Amino acid sequence: MASKVYFSKEISPEVVLKLYRCLGKDIKGKIAFKVHSGEDGNQNFLHPEFWRPIIDELKGTVVECNTAYGGARNSTEKHKKLIEKHGWNEFFDFDLMDENDDDIVLDIPNGKQIKKDYVGGHLSRYDGAIVLSHFKGHPMGGFGGALKQLSIGFGSSRGKAYIHSAGHTLKQEECWDDGIIAEQDAFLESMADAASAVHKHFNGNIAYINVMKNLSVDCDCCAVAEDPCMKDIGILASLDPIAIDQACVDLIYTQIRDPGRNHFIERIESRHGIHTIEAAAELGFGSREYELIEIK
Repeated sequence: MASKVYFSKEISPEVVLKLYRCLGKDIKGKIAFKVHSGEDGNQNFLHPEFWRPIIDELKGTVVECNTAYGGARNSTEKHKKLIEKHGWNEFFDFDLMDENDDDIVLDIPNGKQIKKDYVGGHLSRYDGAIVLSHFKGHPMGGFGGALKQLSIGFGSSRGKAYIHSAGHTLKQEECWDDGIIAEQDAFLESMADAASAVHKHFNGNIAYINVMKNLSVDCDCCAVAEDPCMKDIGILASLDPIAIDQACVDLIYTQIRDPGRNHFIERIESRHGIHTIEAAAELGFGSREYELIEIK
């Protein structure tokens, strides 16, 4: 059965909340709002004000985890300073879920590459989640959307190293300094594995918003990122993380009059980015088939 994906060409904080309501799903209990806090120096990430109406309305907690590479977010001390600099804790309760270098382990019995997912230790505090994703390109994954937020985003610092190495190490220094990086498709399949674990952890009490704005080929994790190469497209919402990412990729391909389209597509295809979606669909926690419902 095709999953429903709601879409609006209008991009505003109010439309984020409007599309969430279209889902007809009440995320219950204590809600984690997964965001990307934005690397120091990045000009493309979506700022706290953009997400404020939906977070204020549902009274959730903004959550993040430390990274597993050099930068301003790979330690709790540095990351908390950047959270303050970017204004996240000015508006919201903010939880750095692996602030004590802790994690919890989710099993992935049917994982293609990894059988365990190491996520931020505070994940157990939350009953449900709304995954707020800035859809854009990515230097390693080809693109970043809901599946990347579920996998890399919810992963603790150790978990991120585990995914990037396809289960060979939990240590960021071994992952990057010693070059224990997985072959590309194995990395993409590890992301799909980890995404399945987090999606299943919330047992249906989870929703996804993707914003196709500031469409750079680079991720918000890049301190030095390319400026956007395409025009903004819109906002999408779904209960299916596979369908929403597939819809975003398809919308990129339809923008035949956009001069930056081919550059963006080259980033996706050169990294075999669609394979994350393929692998996720094979794991069975969503569908590539969707019905796009435009909301005006």
